[in-house]
Amino acid sequence: MGRWLYVCRRVVGALLTIIAATILDFFLFRAAPGGISNLAFVPGGSPQLKEALRHEFGLDQPVLSQLLHYLQALLHGNFGISYSNRQPVGPQVAEAFMHTLPMVGLGLLIAVLLAFTTGIAAVWFRGGAVDHLSRGAALVLFGIPAQWLAMMFIFAFRDSLPSGGMHDPFLIAPSFLEEAQDLLRHMILPSLTFGLTTYATFMLILRTSLIEALSEDYIVTAQAKGLPVRTVLLRHGLRNALLPVATVLGLAIGTAAAGAIIIEAAFSWPGLGDAMAKAVSQHDYPMLSGTFIVITASVVLVNLAVDLVYGWLDPRVRL
Repeated sequence: MGRWLYVCRRVVGALLTIIAATILDFFLFRAAPGGISNLAFVPGGSPQLKEALRHEFGLDQPVLSQLLHYLQALLHGNFGISYSNRQPVGPQVAEAFMHTLPMVGLGLLIAVLLAFTTGIAAVWFRGGAVDHLSRGAALVLFGIPAQWLAMMFIFAFRDSLPSGGMHDPFLIAPSFLEEAQDLLRHMILPSLTFGLTTYATFMLILRTSLIEALSEDYIVTAQAKGLPVRTVLLRHGLRNALLPVATVLGLAIGTAAAGAIIIEAAFSWPGLGDAMAKAVSQHDYPMLSGTFIVITASVVLVNLAVDLVYGWLDPRVRL
């Protein structure tokens, strides 16, 4: 009963957070300067044209009516119409999100695998050369700007790996396997850039948490019983060390779409970050609003998942 109550509280809290952020999103972008009447595709438009555009997009209605219409439309999956291309925002945001997802997913996989490998090795050989090299590399990667690392990769692999877009435009009638291979080749450099710039935080937190966990009394007891060092480290210490790592991983997953803006711009990757950057330059507030809602929902839902994982890793959080 306590477990289900814990889950229900977290789910209700997540839903209320998304609703509050959605209402804030509505007023935030309504208060922003500019709008449909002063976009580049209607320069010097007549007052009649501007009024017609305001009427077409429902901007001449009372604010409360606009809010109710906005919430009702969102319930039906309608994110509005883009100011810049007059197309529905929902499919555009969904397409951009689906482009960002595999690139960020591969990057996070690289970051997690490297963090666990080097973090556990650093604790295993604590105080030795492996520990110092692992921490030094993590600190260097932590301080390197993502755009600089992206440019270095583009220069270093300019003759062997593609550095722009998602597909080869000269690939004619490719098979499914050829298309997948082409996508993977285009995804290697942006994913590697994202993974290396994210890896450092995971590794340093995992190392610190694992060292703290190994100093607990139950670890000393396990060692006193004569259990192998590997068993003590991996079976007893690692589980408790995962708690802060799960938090950081959840935040990284939730904010990855927004955090990948620079990387997507460097590699011309048509993802959610690239869509946000274009929407800002075009004053396309419906598109910005749609991306804001998707990112907010991602952050909240991933943090909900992290809370539930916490309840599995450490039952004390349900009390």
